Amino acid sequence: MSQSNHKKDIHRLKRIEGQVKGIIKMVENQKYCLDILTQIKAVKSALKSLETQILENHLDNCVKEAFESGSKKDRKEKMDEVINLIKKSGRP
Repeated sequence: MSQSNHKKDIHRLKRIEGQVKGIIKMVENQKYCLDILTQIKAVKSALKSLETQILENHLDNCVKEAFESGSKKDRKEKMDEVINLIKKSGRP
C-alpha cells in the first residue's frame, strides 16, 4: 500500500478514535441510550468503510502485483490470504 493511502487511513482512524472518545464521554455523562447507540452505529459504519477501502487497496496493489509477477506461488499466497480473510469475516 502506498504512503499516501497509509496517511489517509491514519487520518480516518484518528477521526474514528475521536468518535469513540466522544462515546466514552457520553456514557460517563449518562447521555440518552439511543444517542449513544446512534454514535456506536456511526463508528461501526466508519470502521466498515475503512475496512472496505483497505481491502480494495490490497487487491489493487498487493494482489495485482502478485498476479503480474508471473509467480504461481505468489498468486496462490495472495489468493489464500484473501480467502482466509473472507472466511474469518463470517465469524463473530
